[in-house]
Amino acid sequence: MAGVSLRGVVKRFGTNEVVHGVDLDISHNEFVVLVGPSGCGKSTILRMIAGLEDITAGEISTDGRVVNELAPKDRDIAMVFQDYALYPHLSVYRNMSFGLEMQKVPAAEIRERVEAAAKILNIMDLLERKPKQLSGGQRQRVAMGRAIVRRPKVFLFDEPLSNLDAKLRTQMRTEIKKLHQTVATTIVYVTHDQVEAMTLAERIVVLRDGIIEQIGSPDEVYNHPNSMFVAGFIGAPTMNFVPCRLTGDDGNLALSLPDDIVLPVPEDRRHHYAQYRDRDVVLGLRPEFFSLAEDENSVISPRINVIEPLGSDTLFFFEIGSTEVVARTPPLTGLNPGDALPLAINTAKMHLFDAETEKVL
Repeated sequence: MAGVSLRGVVKRFGTNEVVHGVDLDISHNEFVVLVGPSGCGKSTILRMIAGLEDITAGEISTDGRVVNELAPKDRDIAMVFQDYALYPHLSVYRNMSFGLEMQKVPAAEIRERVEAAAKILNIMDLLERKPKQLSGGQRQRVAMGRAIVRRPKVFLFDEPLSNLDAKLRTQMRTEIKKLHQTVATTIVYVTHDQVEAMTLAERIVVLRDGIIEQIGSPDEVYNHPNSMFVAGFIGAPTMNFVPCRLTGDDGNLALSLPDDIVLPVPEDRRHHYAQYRDRDVVLGLRPEFFSLAEDENSVISPRINVIEPLGSDTLFFFEIGSTEVVARTPPLTGLNPGDALPLAINTAKMHLFDAETEKVL
């Protein structure tokens, strides 16, 4: 069972500690995505798993075996890099077979493995080409094929799609997901793109400044974030955060927002939030938690600052107090900046965060 386990893993560069005691268990055949902003430590963690970076403290094990002192070649791990790292003078076939040749694998078995991987990745007709004759997406497939033929226990992907254009990234996300379904192997995938994380992962690990903020399924980190950081990082457009105050009593608890907006707290949440009464909090609302309303039923009616039509839906930007807010609605025309936008708010989907710690209440 080729799982990966990190226990108290620390990485320092000189006196600068960039990974702070990370604990993480990745199950056999699981697809886990490490996501976070630049500098959060995600690529460093991946490189430590691969053996390309020494760990300062802690323990890394794969398949139940501690690999701290093992060289990268002895860890039975294959890595796909951002820059493809193909040999320009070798054909696609030789790029995929070269590692096996160095391991003295019989030629017949090499051909069998290369052709099997090429069929999975739909690059059979490219085997005699050189890398310079390939598109970016084809080169990435070759890099993936080179990893597949090794039949490793663990695949490591380090932002493999960041050099591709938007359309090709979408296509390659699908290819990588198909790959995991076809070649049942543990995958640890690093990206700063939360869309990639949401669409690919079985579990997402959200990192911030070398610390794990939250681990969970895409649904958990999107719908049940445990901090403002996670709520703001996962989702596009980002979650709206509006400073407010909890007021009233247990039977009539409400949120007092700027611009004299008062939102009743849903009945099923009043008991839980009553302990925070008369405290400043932060209201978190996803853009899709707003909906168009008739004038007489609207909860708010702000003036539109910016309109972004996206075809499938429309984004409206406006302000509550001094805070910019965005609402996502079905396609809508006939409105212009400066017009009033009557909106209802689905408070059943709201989140409340502590104004000081930024943790969910």
